Amino acid sequence: MRVVGGKHKNRKLRPPPGMDARPTTDFAKEGLFNVLQHSVPLEGIRVLDLFAGTGNISLEFLSRGAEEVISVDHDRKLFEFMQRTANVLGEAGWRMVKNDVFAFLTSHRGTYDIVFADPPFDMEAIERIPTLVQRNGLLGSEGTLILEHHEKVDLRALPGHQRTRTYGLIHFSFFGPLPNEPKP
Repeated sequence: MRVVGGKHKNRKLRPPPGMDARPTTDFAKEGLFNVLQHSVPLEGIRVLDLFAGTGNISLEFLSRGAEEVISVDHDRKLFEFMQRTANVLGEAGWRMVKNDVFAFLTSHRGTYDIVFADPPFDMEAIERIPTLVQRNGLLGSEGTLILEHHEKVDLRALPGHQRTRTYGLIHFSFFGPLPNEPKP
C-alpha cells in the first residue's frame, strides 16, 4: 500500500499485522483521485474520512493539499497506526477520532468539502450513511460524499446520488447535499 500522488507520492504504508481492514487498492485510489483532481479543488479543503482504517485515503488527501482531515475509526490498533503515521510525516492537519462511525455521525457537528466513507463490504444497511451525512449537515453547499462499496450494492436510487465510478470490483458512489435540507 502506498500514497499514489502529491507530496508523499510513493510513500509506503506498513500497517500493523493482523489488521481488520480492507485498504482501498492503489488502482481504485488512482482512478478516484484522477476524477477528483479534474472536478474539485483538493488544496485547502476539509475532509472527513469515515471507516478510515489505515488512514490510506486520509493521507492521500493530505498529500494532495487538504488543509484538515478528520479520520474516524473504532479499531484501537488502526487508530494508533494513523497517529504514528501522522507524527512521522509531520501532518499537523490530520486528526483522528476513535469512535463508532454511526455514533459519530449522529453527534458530530461540522461542515466538510468532502466526506469519504469506506465501510466494510459486508456491512448491512450502508445506505444509511448518505442520509446521516446529508441530514446532519456535514456537507458544505458544494460538498461531496464519496461512498466506496462492492459491486453488488446499488445506491443510485438514494437522494442526492450524482454518479458512480467503477474500478474492478470497487465502486465509488458520489452524493451531493440535499436541496433545502434544514441544518440541525
